[in-house]
Amino acid sequence: MARISFAARRQSRFMLVQALYQWQVAAVPAADIREQFHAQTLFAKADAAYFDECLTAVIEQVATLDAHFEAFLDRRLVELDPIELTILRLATYELACRLELPYRVIINEALEVSKIFGATDSFKYVNGVLDQVAKLLREPEKASLSEEKS
Repeated sequence: MARISFAARRQSRFMLVQALYQWQVAAVPAADIREQFHAQTLFAKADAAYFDECLTAVIEQVATLDAHFEAFLDRRLVELDPIELTILRLATYELACRLELPYRVIINEALEVSKIFGATDSFKYVNGVLDQVAKLLREPEKASLSEEKS
């Protein structure tokens, strides 16, 4: 099994935020979005399999993903900034379904994407929500890390 580079995975996340935003805001079909992104020159630097998996899964599981973090929001889901919502959905998918990825890496990557695409302090909001989601979905992992520190 080929090892995927951190840079390729990060490039995938940057492109996923853009793709999922396009799906959410413009209601472009996922197949059209996938084709558009695969045709971009920068896509050669991305983890294509990861991009395809996450794009499909987030769209298919959007209601379930929203339910994981909705209780931790300070406003209604429809009032969230579309970029923040997109980042929360992607990171929540990774927390729920990509258990081989440490939750700290997932949250850090979400914060980096937020700093690039989000409003000035949106990364703080995303961090607060995802920390709660991680407590919910990754309790055993968080508990084992706490024990190691003791």
